[in-house]
Amino acid sequence: MSDVLTALIKIFVALGWFLVLTLYLTWVERKESAVLQDRIGANRASIFGLRLFGLFQPFADAIKMIFKEDFVPAFADKVLHTLAPFVSFFFVAVTIAAMPFGDDIVVGGKTVGLQVFDPSVGLLYVLAMLSLGIYGIILSGWASRNRFALLGSARGAAQLISYEVALGLSLIGLIMVFPSLRMSDIVRFQGGTILGFLPRWGVFLQPLGFALFFVAALAETKRVPFDLPEGESEIIGFFAEYGGLKWGLFMMTDFMEIIVVSALLATLFFGGWQVPWLAADGFHWPWGGHWALARWLVVVLQVLAFQAKVVFFCWLQILIRWTYPRLRYDQLMDLGWKVLIPLGLLNILATGLVMSL
Repeated sequence: MSDVLTALIKIFVALGWFLVLTLYLTWVERKESAVLQDRIGANRASIFGLRLFGLFQPFADAIKMIFKEDFVPAFADKVLHTLAPFVSFFFVAVTIAAMPFGDDIVVGGKTVGLQVFDPSVGLLYVLAMLSLGIYGIILSGWASRNRFALLGSARGAAQLISYEVALGLSLIGLIMVFPSLRMSDIVRFQGGTILGFLPRWGVFLQPLGFALFFVAALAETKRVPFDLPEGESEIIGFFAEYGGLKWGLFMMTDFMEIIVVSALLATLFFGGWQVPWLAADGFHWPWGGHWALARWLVVVLQVLAFQAKVVFFCWLQILIRWTYPRLRYDQLMDLGWKVLIPLGLLNILATGLVMSL
């Protein structure tokens, strides 16, 4: 019974963190775009006259979407039209289960991992769940019986399939260096240092792999400059016939993908919960000396480090979204097939040659 209770607590905490951060990313995007465009941004929503820089805006948006009319066109396939946003939402939401938030802790004499579950193929699990999300996009365009929505879903399918190839190739070199598909093992392999002072993070061992993964992952989120499935100024997008809560689920899925990509970047290339020079007993400085810390404080620092890395990459992705213009569709496909994939193969060859020396 204790194992079941532990699992339920971890699911509740991980999913709660995921959804709350998703809500507040909508506020962050408003504020960050406002700063770049010399505006104030969301600041009107308040509770009892208390505004707090518009921090209540996500809750106001949620209330509006819940009570907004759920309209389904008469010509649409009503079952698939309703199912599509839930498919997209579900397959992105379950990916957070394999993300390690921190090192193992001991509670009541029992070792507990700070992740919902830790399968031996955790990395493949995350990539598979993200890939299945494409069915929500295809179903939404098909079920809407709208040629522009269908065009958006076809664009989305082609884009995601193309960039998943580059995404997979960018990770092969990392797996060659860190020989495991278990997410917790990949984080632990990044402990220690290179040359006595440089953290043994994936970004330093696989710099080209990191660059390729970052670009391909940005394309997987379907946001500017890769938002061709939506193309608001061209075709409106695969969710053209959606409104209310179902439209909100599609929007939440986009922001959840930002968090998943940020968590993957932090876990695979930036040490996850690892803190430079921090071991289980405290800091071991590269210039000599040891700063002892209590075990619980080390765990807290590790969890906060993971959170900080995720928040940083969320901020960076939103900054990119409001900085670069949208690519043309031919430029999008050329970048994926003619640039990223050849560079991914080159990275695998270079990694193999270096490891064979």
